[in-house]
Amino acid sequence: MWLLLAFLSATLLGFYDVFKKKSLKDNAVLPVLFLNTFFSSLIFLPFILLSVFQPAVLEGTVFNVPVAGWEQHKYIIIKSFIVLSSWIFGYFGMKHLPITIVGPINATRPVMVLVGAMLVFGERLNLYQWIGVMLAIVSFFMLSRSGKKEGIDFKHNRWIFFIVLAAITGAISGLYDKYLMKSLNPMLVQSWYNVYQVFIMCPILLLLWWPKRKSTTAFRWDWTIILISVFLSSADFAYFYALSYEDSMISIVSMVRRGSVIVSFVFGALFFREKNLKSKAIDLILVLIGMIFLYLGTK
Repeated sequence: MWLLLAFLSATLLGFYDVFKKKSLKDNAVLPVLFLNTFFSSLIFLPFILLSVFQPAVLEGTVFNVPVAGWEQHKYIIIKSFIVLSSWIFGYFGMKHLPITIVGPINATRPVMVLVGAMLVFGERLNLYQWIGVMLAIVSFFMLSRSGKKEGIDFKHNRWIFFIVLAAITGAISGLYDKYLMKSLNPMLVQSWYNVYQVFIMCPILLLLWWPKRKSTTAFRWDWTIILISVFLSSADFAYFYALSYEDSMISIVSMVRRGSVIVSFVFGALFFREKNLKSKAIDLILVLIGMIFLYLGTK
């Protein structure tokens, strides 16, 4: 069941990336990110309120948000900072780079999760996993060659650096999620980390964007901003419940979730009319083959 939830999460995550790319086109990044956190918190706020004031309504359902104290919430706040850091880097990178480049880079996150598990939890990689890691590394360097055809220098482009940082912090978030799911309710984590992100984003928006709003890219409303929140919340809901199963494996869940790159790549080709698709497709295939080897290595 947890594997099916991981595939569902991957599909929803692919559409989330597409709507994110559409929303960020010629738009101010930080207001879009703030609205994403705001609408996401609105989605979960009714569940929080019902669970507190009318606990009988959601009791026994997957939508129930358990009442928790500071001992649990402090870990959720840490989660909020980690995720928001990844999103800030990722949103800026997504705005300035083709989605057909961003997707394959993000697809290397399972490799980072494996390396993280090796360093943090003392895990050791087997032959299949090492093959998967090496294929991901090769695909990254091949992707840099594809990027050069579009004037994107991987070594000196700060947006590439941002996407890599987003992938690294995203991998850290994935490892932390597995740790949280050992003791915390999935709905508790997902609902409250969205709420906390709104409060974290408020000073960021007021201090970093508001004073410079007239001299930078203007903010414009786009209805796809709401769809970002809807698809992200749905994807994360499936993801957290996949991790809540005792036999779930973060390495496989993380790998399957990166299958979202297929959805975003197809939309990048059909709707965003991006270039050099043949060479990028080869890079993407290498990433996917690498993920297959990661899967074989966890059997």
